[in-house]
Amino acid sequence: MKKLITLFFSSLVLVSAMAQVDKGNMLIKNGTVITITKGNLEQTDVLIKDGKIAQIAKNIQAPAGVRVIDATGHFVMPGIIDAHSHIAIDGINEGTNPITPEVSEEDVINPFQIGIYRALGGGITTVHAMHGSANAIGGQCETIKLRYGTFDPEALKMEGAPRTIKFALGENPTRSHGEGSGIVPRTRMGVEFVIRQAFSEAKEYAEAWSKYNKNKLIKGFRGAPPAYSYRHEVLSDILNDKIIIHCHSYRADEIYMMLKVCKDFGIKRIVFQHVNEGFKVAPELAAQGAMASVFSDWWAYKFEVYYSTAYNAAILTRNGVVTSINSDDAEMMRHLYHEAGKTQKYGALTDEEALALITINPAKQLGIDNRVGSLEVGKEGDVVIFKNHPLSIYGVPMYTIVDGIVRFDREKDPDDMRLVVDPKQTIDNAMLRDKNSDLDHCMEGAEFILDSELFNDNKK
Repeated sequence: MKKLITLFFSSLVLVSAMAQVDKGNMLIKNGTVITITKGNLEQTDVLIKDGKIAQIAKNIQAPAGVRVIDATGHFVMPGIIDAHSHIAIDGINEGTNPITPEVSEEDVINPFQIGIYRALGGGITTVHAMHGSANAIGGQCETIKLRYGTFDPEALKMEGAPRTIKFALGENPTRSHGEGSGIVPRTRMGVEFVIRQAFSEAKEYAEAWSKYNKNKLIKGFRGAPPAYSYRHEVLSDILNDKIIIHCHSYRADEIYMMLKVCKDFGIKRIVFQHVNEGFKVAPELAAQGAMASVFSDWWAYKFEVYYSTAYNAAILTRNGVVTSINSDDAEMMRHLYHEAGKTQKYGALTDEEALALITINPAKQLGIDNRVGSLEVGKEGDVVIFKNHPLSIYGVPMYTIVDGIVRFDREKDPDDMRLVVDPKQTIDNAMLRDKNSDLDHCMEGAEFILDSELFNDNKK
């Protein structure tokens, strides 16, 4: 018995150690500190203690044993945040039903993906690892910190980050279910219907449980509880603003439709993703407090995305919409600072406004702006050090720091950063790109539910 007790407590210690997140100490000296929220500070130091920013000032003395990085002539800014990503997860779409809020990306995090390290090379420190867009109401997403080097998937999760979920409008759910499986939704009208129906059922479910919980306190009550449904539990949490909706969208009419759905059901927390025609309904988005996460200049890759403008982010910003620029692509993710810079050509945003699109604004959209997105005392030590200004075409990330730990160092970048290497793996050097690289990334993994001939015609 004594051995069993010892083994039990040893197991608890092991589990605790596996989930523990490393935090570092560091002093960054003499850089131009771009705080995002409080202006730029020349020749200024940033001290990080136990993974958090402890001091921002000139001439800080390095505590004993703390690593010092000389940032003289360099620019120091908050870690870049990508509000729409599909890296570090091994499942994108649970496309078997139009409504699948019961599934979650937290269960399929893969810390071994080399794309995590490549993202760090582009200054990314936090990503929103999202479910795909095969469903009108898809699965729950996961906000992760790029703590590459750990073997523990739990260590990548941004502990305490608000819950989020993926919705999708338009062609993706109609192709997946109406055309692919012959079920609702087949049309854009059907997409609205299944969302409204799901919310109505969740509302009835919550009311039934509320009535039961009230009645069971009455002496002599013998009623049975309602049948438990995790799907309806999650939907109820959306209705109670406990989960932030991130909704795949392109067309203005559908964006406006979803705004009305949210208003009818009292939902206040929604971020529209892609939002290519958001500029047409920017005042309406702002009036309802909805946010927008957009591409800088990526559209016309299928017919429903035919109409957009490179001025989209600037127009949304000028109308008071909290706007971010995202990637939805493992390669583009490494260049988000260039994507943000395009808004200065198309819309003349200021340096602060442009950089906010990839720092504090996506942090607001994920509900983590009290922790990351700007350089402020008390916030987490997620920092990127750039050679040349990050909005310059010559900007190059030299260090990417997460929780006060250097996760990418350009001067000491090894040739092979894979965590697990198969010595027998063969690589075709002539293969320049993956055969599916031209597919919609939000539909990754959903090909099995589509007729191959129809799918190939639609992706052209």
